[in-house]
Amino acid sequence: MSEEGWVRRVADDPHVPVPAVVLLGAGAVGEAVVRGMAGGADPQLVLVLGLLALATTAPSAFLRRTPAAVAVSAAGVLSLGLFHDLTAAGLVAQVLVLYRLGRSGGQVLATCLAAPYVLLALGRGGDAVTVLAASLALPAAWVGIARWARAEAVVHRAARQAVAESLVEHTARGERARIARELHDVVAHHISMIAVQAETARLTTPGMPAAGAQRLSEIGDTARAGLTEMRRLLGVLRSDAPEEVAQRRPQPGLAQLNDLLDEVRGTSGAGVRLIVSGTPSGLAPGVELAAYRIVQEALTNVRRHAPGAAVDVELHYTEEALRVRIRDNGPGPAAAAPGGHGLTGMRERAAAVGGRVRTGPAAVGGFLVEASLPARAAG
Repeated sequence: MSEEGWVRRVADDPHVPVPAVVLLGAGAVGEAVVRGMAGGADPQLVLVLGLLALATTAPSAFLRRTPAAVAVSAAGVLSLGLFHDLTAAGLVAQVLVLYRLGRSGGQVLATCLAAPYVLLALGRGGDAVTVLAASLALPAAWVGIARWARAEAVVHRAARQAVAESLVEHTARGERARIARELHDVVAHHISMIAVQAETARLTTPGMPAAGAQRLSEIGDTARAGLTEMRRLLGVLRSDAPEEVAQRRPQPGLAQLNDLLDEVRGTSGAGVRLIVSGTPSGLAPGVELAAYRIVQEALTNVRRHAPGAAVDVELHYTEEALRVRIRDNGPGPAAAAPGGHGLTGMRERAAAVGGRVRTGPAAVGGFLVEASLPARAAG
């Protein structure tokens, strides 16, 4: 294992590896005994010094982070307070346990355990050993706390990103389901009309050859079979929202756009203009529905993010496409941040009929939504 990996293991494990503690303990005891004998201490005092030196290192091998830090710090402070001394190995053990405690989230306790060293250094007025201990203990605790805070920030940021992505995906999935339900209503209406008209033509056309009547009957049967299959395939989209059954009504199109704008004017009091250029032509029902919903969602975003802002809704008809442009004079891009759920719905609707949507700040201020939809929905 590399030196960096060993240090990380020591910092993250609940216990300091026993071999490391044996080395620190042996060094601490040896240093304390040598100093005591060199200073002429009696054998009993040398024994006390050795046991106290052992207490500054040994707990980290047998106790979890918090008890080990408390025991080692208490022994270190006692050694400095009574004998004005702390072994090098004891100082290393103190730094290690305070760092590990801060790294594991014990911010307050790690700071409190380092504080007595600072108080002793201030009270001693320059004792070299105590000043060194204070200079290393408190920074070790704070470095551990900083590492813990950084790791927590990474975890929370990843969690927020995952939740945001999941929410956007869920919103897009729900919007697709809603689009499918609405298109089902539009297509089902036209297929039903095909079946009714074929049956009516067969029954009301006098003198029709038998072959023609048979073909009209087959057309009606085919239309009804197609309608049945479509309802069967999309039945799951109906079953996930049974409360909507009582609220079903014909899907809106551009003919209802004036009613939508009147409703917005009445509820928000904002000025909304409708500007139509080009020659209105017959659009596919799905395209009309998509254009209506895009305008509806854009107006909802304006009301939510730029209340009171004036809005221009422009429809430009060409032979190949319908161009929809909604611009407000609100504060700008903050009206709909990239990745917003409303914008996701607009893009899903445009893509469903083979079109596209562009959003962003307008050149003269405010927020702009532009949609280009084909006159006929993509097959």
